Amino acid sequence: MNFIATPARLSTASSTFDAEFKARLHWSADTDAGIEQRVADILADVQQRGDAAVLDYTARFDGLSVGTVAELELTQAELKAAFDALPSVQRHALEFAAQRVRSYHEAQKKASGQSWSYRDVDGTLLGQKVTPLDRVGIYVPGGKAAYPSSVLMNAIPAHVAGVGEIIMVVPTPKGEKNMLVLAAAYVAGVTRAFTIGGAQAVAALAYGTATVPKVDKITGPGNAYVASAKKRVFGVVGIDMIAGPSEILVLADGSTPPDWVAMDLFSQAEHDELAQSILLCPDAAYLDQVQASINKLLPEMPRREIIAKSLNDRGALILTRSMEEACDISNQIAPEHLEVSSRDAHLWEPLLRHAGAIFLGAFTSESLGDYCAGPNHVLPTSGTARFSSPLGVYDFQKRSSLIEVSEAGAQTLGQIASVLAHGEGLQAHARAAEMRLK
Repeated sequence: MNFIATPARLSTASSTFDAEFKARLHWSADTDAGIEQRVADILADVQQRGDAAVLDYTARFDGLSVGTVAELELTQAELKAAFDALPSVQRHALEFAAQRVRSYHEAQKKASGQSWSYRDVDGTLLGQKVTPLDRVGIYVPGGKAAYPSSVLMNAIPAHVAGVGEIIMVVPTPKGEKNMLVLAAAYVAGVTRAFTIGGAQAVAALAYGTATVPKVDKITGPGNAYVASAKKRVFGVVGIDMIAGPSEILVLADGSTPPDWVAMDLFSQAEHDELAQSILLCPDAAYLDQVQASINKLLPEMPRREIIAKSLNDRGALILTRSMEEACDISNQIAPEHLEVSSRDAHLWEPLLRHAGAIFLGAFTSESLGDYCAGPNHVLPTSGTARFSSPLGVYDFQKRSSLIEVSEAGAQTLGQIASVLAHGEGLQAHARAAEMRLK
């Protein structure tokens, strides 16, 4: 079967560009009403019946029937055995990637993850105490694809932050376990792991069962059922984000080999038919070259059907008036992954305000960030990079304010608080402050 991919060709000089571009960007985050109802039923059932419900749904959705949830737990010995059984090249790759991810997040913790305090002139102490979460759950997708990189990116920053227990859930349809995922759990320091997935896994982590411990926060990507479940349990537990389809935006000045850029566009398109790959460039001839590279390289790709649908439905090659205009458009999109593929990427970086991760220069393919560069690959999507950040150590810590008012400080602060509390009609607040006045 011959697959053809022709991303929309747009030009910012066109009078219809804004409307065409908006239509291309549109993606509805609304979850199907049927999914919402099924997820609500699963969550309620797991909350009520615990392990029994988890077993029923695991048998129904994953084709994996066992007698107890304890049989779905992976032991540390199994995780280590999976690592030891890998070919040496895979063991090296996992350890190398894990070390880079750990080093990056250690630096992140030192920069922003410390408690602090100071005393003012009257001896009052003010500050902030930073403490790790007690227990977190990480969801790792299984089924159609396995993602050991997701294990590293979720577990390592939690480990660096000092989280006491890291509970991993991963579906294993028909009992088929991916050894790289298990090995990654061993390398990343996962505490406990269960072979359950879907909304039932999210429910088990959020509410706890007789076997699966209740966590304080759930991170990690999943399908529509997982995303809906995470949305519904938010408030009972914390969550990282509601992730949409993967995105890549390439800003190019025409100096990078077009085959490289075409493959970078493929790298996100192959994830999902709804993924979005966009190229912005002020050189029309270069856009033609990239299109030619797409035509040449697509037949070689094992996931060419998914790539073709993604590029045809949501991809775009956009001719801009200048690189400056390309940067402005990029800021409007606030993409998950932003590649600046130009001779002098640092010339344009100061103009870029909104992106999950910025990849500078022709040699910095987005795929390096996915696996082993060091920064986290769990990134905000669907324009949420305007106000959200990548997953990091700070997502696994919480902050408590520290206040120790001295006797002298209470004389000043007490009078101020009294006035404001009376103004709000809260007399007990006012009296509590007044009782400490001399």
